[in-house]
Amino acid sequence: MRRSHSGFRAIGFYLSALCTVALLFVLSIRYGTYTLSFDEISQAFHPDDKNYFTLMEYRLPRALLAIIIGGVLVQSVVRNPLASPDILGINNAAGLVAVTVLIFLPNLAFYWLPIFAFIGGVLSFILLWMICAFNFRPIKMAIIGVALSALWAAISHYLMLTNPVEINTAMLWLTGSLWGRSWAYVNVVLPWLLVLLPLPFIFCRDLDTLGLGENKAATLGVSVNKTQILVLVLAVALSTTAVAICGPIAFLGLVAPHLARKLVGGRHRTLLPAAMLIGTLLLQISDILARVIDPPTELPAGILTAIIGAPYFFYLLMRTK
Repeated sequence: MRRSHSGFRAIGFYLSALCTVALLFVLSIRYGTYTLSFDEISQAFHPDDKNYFTLMEYRLPRALLAIIIGGVLVQSVVRNPLASPDILGINNAAGLVAVTVLIFLPNLAFYWLPIFAFIGGVLSFILLWMICAFNFRPIKMAIIGVALSALWAAISHYLMLTNPVEINTAMLWLTGSLWGRSWAYVNVVLPWLLVLLPLPFIFCRDLDTLGLGENKAATLGVSVNKTQILVLVLAVALSTTAVAICGPIAFLGLVAPHLARKLVGGRHRTLLPAAMLIGTLLLQISDILARVIDPPTELPAGILTAIIGAPYFFYLLMRTK
C-alpha cells in the first residue's frame, strides 16, 4: 500500500513537472529584452518576419538548452548529501580547462570543448579522492572540494586578468549563463547527452543497493569499486558537458537531487528522472528571471542559482554529522 501511494505521488510529480517545463519553455521564448506576443511568436516562424532571428536563432535554442542541460549523479554514488559537481570542485576545474582553451586556443573547433572540460573534471576529482585517502567522508570531501574549487577559480581569474583581450567571453562564461547560446551549442551538446543520459539507469539497482552500505552491497553481489568508478566517471562526464556549454551553474547539482528525494523517494529509477526535471525547472526559472529582472541588462543565470543554492548548502552542512 505504501509503495502504491509512493508510485502515485511520483506519477503526479512527473505530470506536473512536465507541464511546468512546457509552460516555462513558452515563457522563455516569449520574454527577453522585449516581450513577444503569442501572435508575434506564431508569425516569427516565417523567415521574412522581423522577429524571425530573435526567435529562431536566439530564444529557441536557448530555451532548448535550458531543458536538455542536466545530470545529477554524484550524491547517489558517494552517499554524500553535500556532494555536487560545484561543491567538489569538478565544475570549476572543468571551467579552468575551458577558459585555458578559450584563451590560448581560440581557433580550436568548439566541439573539442566538452572533451577538454571532461578531462579537467576527471583530474580534479582524482586529486580530491587522493587527498581524502580514497574515503568518501562527507564533511572532509565538502571542505577539501570547496578549497580546490576556490583554487581552480583563482587560477581562472589570473588567466583572464593576464589576457585582457579575451576576458569578456571568459568572464561571462564563468558566471554560468545561456546568453548567446545558438544552434551550434545545441548541436554540440545533444549527441553527448543522448549517449550519456540513458546510461545512469543501467546502474539504478546497484545504486539502490549501495544505499544500504558498501559491506552489505558487496554481500549482495554488487561490485562496489567497479560500480562507483564507472558511475563517478559518468557523473563527471554529465556535469562537465553541461559546464562546457553554459559555464558552471552554481548549486544546481546540489539542490535538485535533494528536492527530488523528498518528492519521489530514494529509489533511483524514479529519483534520477525527477532530479533531472527539477534541475531543468530551476535552470529555466533562473534563465527567465535573468532576462526580465532588469531589461535590457541581463544577469547570468548562475548568480540566481547561487542565491538559491548557497543557503541550502549551509543548511545541509549544519545537518550533516
